[in-house]
Amino acid sequence: MQPERTASTPARPLFAALKNAAAMAVTATMAAAIAALGAAPVHAAEDPSKWPTRPIRLVLPFPPGGGTDTLARIMAPKLGALLGEPIVVDNRGGAAGNIATDIVAKSDPDGYTVLMGFNTALTMNPSLYRNLPFDVQRDFMPVTLLASAEYVLVVNPNLPVHSVQDLINLAKSKPGQLNYSSSGPGSPLHLAGELFKARTGTDITHIPYKGGGPATMGLLGGQAQLMFGSVAAVMPHVKEGKLRALAVTGLKRSEVAPDLPTLDQLGLRGFNVTSWYGLLVPKGTPAPIVDKLAAAAQKVVQLPEVRDAMAKQGLELSIDTPSEFADLIKTESATWADLIHKMNIHAD
Repeated sequence: MQPERTASTPARPLFAALKNAAAMAVTATMAAAIAALGAAPVHAAEDPSKWPTRPIRLVLPFPPGGGTDTLARIMAPKLGALLGEPIVVDNRGGAAGNIATDIVAKSDPDGYTVLMGFNTALTMNPSLYRNLPFDVQRDFMPVTLLASAEYVLVVNPNLPVHSVQDLINLAKSKPGQLNYSSSGPGSPLHLAGELFKARTGTDITHIPYKGGGPATMGLLGGQAQLMFGSVAAVMPHVKEGKLRALAVTGLKRSEVAPDLPTLDQLGLRGFNVTSWYGLLVPKGTPAPIVDKLAAAAQKVVQLPEVRDAMAKQGLELSIDTPSEFADLIKTESATWADLIHKMNIHAD
């Protein structure tokens, strides 16, 4: 005799049918999702010869409002017009440029994510920071250098020196008694000072500030006696007689201050400390894309209005091929690694 079914006793055949129907529905849903994914466009598979077909993201390692941001926003619409697609500026400041650099390093190598790289992040940070999540020479393809600027060696006018040799002689006669200011530990201004000490055999005390502006004010106020400053930051004070300029740090004289000799010309052979900017893309980006981007960017930075904007930031036109740019990164990285390790400098 079969037991009587109640509302609380489900019928086994009905339960099994419902279970099978649910399983079939789930299977159909998954199949539809997979089919939809398969139908979605795969951007990495684009024909490189047709690049670009959508907006390009230009990642900056600086916050909005600074000199590099201003330059990028002047360049972006002109570069976009040449390439036929908009250039979207994406500011990712912080961590001395490491955040922006890491974002691009991990992006698809399809030409749609481009880094406006700064030499601090590309050639100094790999030795200053011990656990970076990217490797510049492994993870990037250099596209082209865009602009560069020398630093200026300046002193407080109360210091009784009028030449680089005067400064070296005074520093050697007073070891540890002269101070130089910088924009912070591991900054280009700091490393320029340390390289100067190493090349001249002098003992000068480093005073770090939180930025180039405060470092300049420290020099003007007499807390420091010398510094390596950007052209834009220090030359107005030089023209007003509040600072005395002795030399520039590049291998060629500055267009902004052509009367100043280079440290290389004054006997510190090979002394070359500059700031520079250039475009890079993730490793594996097709060569036709790299070449097209390089050609367009080089045309843009040679436009008069762009060069005027660069000059206001103390920047000079500086373009090269992808391979020459790669060589620059490799050479400077080796130079800074040697100095940083010898001086035991760390930023983390």
